Amino acid sequence: MAYLWGIDLGGTKAECVVLNAAHDHRVIVRERISTEAEKGYKHVLLRIKKLIDETSEKSGFWPDRLGMGTPGSIDPDTGMLKNSNSVILNGMLFKKDIEDVLGIPVTIANDANCFALAETKMGAIPKYCPDAKVVFGVIMGTGVGGGAVVEGKVINGRHGIAGEWGHNFMDASGGSCYCGKAGCVETVISGTALEKYYEQIAGNKLKLKEIAERYEKGIDQAAAETMNRLIHFFGLGLSCIVNIIDPDIIVIGGGVGNLGILYTEGVQETERYVFNTNFHTIIKKPVLGDSAGVFGAAFLVADQT
Repeated sequence: MAYLWGIDLGGTKAECVVLNAAHDHRVIVRERISTEAEKGYKHVLLRIKKLIDETSEKSGFWPDRLGMGTPGSIDPDTGMLKNSNSVILNGMLFKKDIEDVLGIPVTIANDANCFALAETKMGAIPKYCPDAKVVFGVIMGTGVGGGAVVEGKVINGRHGIAGEWGHNFMDASGGSCYCGKAGCVETVISGTALEKYYEQIAGNKLKLKEIAERYEKGIDQAAAETMNRLIHFFGLGLSCIVNIIDPDIIVIGGGVGNLGILYTEGVQETERYVFNTNFHTIIKKPVLGDSAGVFGAAFLVADQT
């Protein structure tokens, strides 16, 4: 049986899943463990090994290969992991190191690519657009990321950064970004950025969900300004994706992606900027929710089994 093993590696936790097969998505085992990243890089590697050990014990077998989604991506030239907001991974030969620890080949992709792949294989795409050839997955949460899937395959690109629209320049008002640049998409329309913007103009802190609720009730001018900012820049940013790769469907994940206005006013704003007289791109919430990353990681090795 060609079981598919995948790991979603996050900043604070790692999750492992074993799927029955590429065309049979039944979950055999699913386990989660804390990464204890504060104890350092080598400790994280050992925690991943522990996760595989525990999953193997419950499933009764050991993987012969593994797919893994990571924050950041592997540089094709140096083999080092880069652009991760889990900074202890940056500059490390992570793929080589984890293969040495586990003793099996590991296929690695950015976590947003895994999100897009999972929704393509068993989520929003089969449900809403089963004939889609080009899929773009967006993650809008504390940060902003993206991933592209074409003909069922993740597109990594020459530098391993395909789909990283979160670090395109958007507007100088976003200020500095952890990546070293300024005005990135992430600094303008991430959940963190929107909450920061609200605090600046309102003088008090609120969670994005509360800001959205106050906007819907029409009781808070600062909330209205914050949501209007989101709608405008969401439409502007997403139109660039449409103009460049013209996807059949865009799936919006992450906490910000739960806001209903993105699928009404946000879509209308996107249409304003798209280089076409009409707009047919489907824009939907994910079907798999927080589960997407780990399933996508498993599908990275579907063609290798």
